[in-house]
This record gives sequence, C-alpha cells and structure tokens, in this order.
Amino acid sequence: MNGIEHCKAMIFAAGMGTRLKPYTDYTPKALVKIKGKSLLERNIDYLRSFGIKEFVINTFHFSGQIHLFLSRYRNTDIKVHVSYEENGPFETGGGLAHASSLLKGDDRPFVVMNADILTDLNLGNMYDYHISKDPLATLAVTTRSSTRHFLFNDKMHLSGWKNNKTEEVKIVPSFSTLESLMPFAFSGVHLIHPRIFDLMPSGGCFSITDTYLSLAAQQTIIGYNHTGDLVLDVGKPDAIAKAAELFN
Repeated sequence: MNGIEHCKAMIFAAGMGTRLKPYTDYTPKALVKIKGKSLLERNIDYLRSFGIKEFVINTFHFSGQIHLFLSRYRNTDIKVHVSYEENGPFETGGGLAHASSLLKGDDRPFVVMNADILTDLNLGNMYDYHISKDPLATLAVTTRSSTRHFLFNDKMHLSGWKNNKTEEVKIVPSFSTLESLMPFAFSGVHLIHPRIFDLMPSGGCFSITDTYLSLAAQQTIIGYNHTGDLVLDVGKPDAIAKAAELFN
C-alpha cells in the first residue's frame, strides 16, 4: 500500500434521489441495487479494495434504512460513522461541514465520494498524485461529456465552472479567460486536506463546488485526469441498466 489505507473516506448518501424516481420513492438512492448489490455497498467495497477501513456516511432521506444496512459492518474489520443531517439535507458542502468532527484529527487527506458514482479509478494512483502536489483538494475528472464541467488551466489548477445547459459560467478571480481553460467532467471523487474546515463555512446548506470556486484563487485545488477509466453517474433510471452492463 502507498498510504491511502490510512485515510478516512466519506460517502455522500443523504440526497433525496429525485432524478432516480421511481426507484427512490421507498428507498434511499444509496441503497438502489445493481445486480442485487446496493450502490453504497459497491462503493464501500471499492474503497476497501484500497485498504481504507474507516468510513463516514451522511444520511437524511430514508436514513433508517441506511442505518439498518450499515449494521452489517458491526464486529467487522472496518469502522463506520453515521453523520445524520436532522434538518437536512445540507448538500455536499454543508454535509461535509456537518461531518467535520469525524474527519478531522490528523494531517492526512481524506477521500470523499458520491454514493451514486461507480468507477474503476485507481484511487492509489490518485492519492500518489495528490501527495506529490500537496494541494488543498484534488478532484478526479475526465474529458467525457457532461451537463456541467469544471474548468482548469494548463497546470490543472481549478479555474472555473460551466453549466453547459444554461451557459452559466463562473471564473475564479485572477485566472485566465474562459477561452484559455480546459473543460473536464467531475467523477464524484475528491481527496481533501482537513485544513479545508478552517476555510469553509462551519454549517448550513451549500455546495462544495461553490466552496472550491471561492477558495481556488488563494488555495491550490487541482484536477486529476483519469480519462479512460470507467465512470458512471447512476443518477437516472436509464443508468441502472448501463451500470448492470459495466459493473459486476
């Protein structure tokens, strides 16, 4: 192992799953099954394959079902903490802030992953890249098409964001013009240094994307290009059949 086995991992599992209806009418998105195995279990297994043994799972929508599912990990070799968002959901940034006490404690980066993303990204290689660059955060990205793109300069420093449907663009102050930036689709996997908690709001409901864009002028936030790996956002019903084809 290269050190990633000592990292904690947080899986975002509090979302309402509105894009996945009717599957989420009675089930949280994280427990939607692909070939009999839930998205949450698949991603816990994925992270465990790199040696990670401590997890934080945030919950809100049908939280009781997720708590029940996580009970299977009692008396195993892994530790699972639940960050329940009582008045949530708090979105990605707020969810991360709400779980900060479970993720702080040392200078090691922690992994954050969306429950509805399936990928075969080599997380160990991404960790090595992150350690070599020592940024505040590293975002896994590819060159695939997407409704939204992060924008990076030629050093793969986060420089902006674009909504390709609405044409809304956000450029980080002091960075280049839109024409000089490269678009990449986010893969839903982050490596983040715990010092981010000193730089972001301590609570509330907000997006981690907005946090990254507000910090990128003063802090190094980089992209890790893993184009060629499988990445699937299982956010809509038609993606479930696709996931069954691509992932065992």
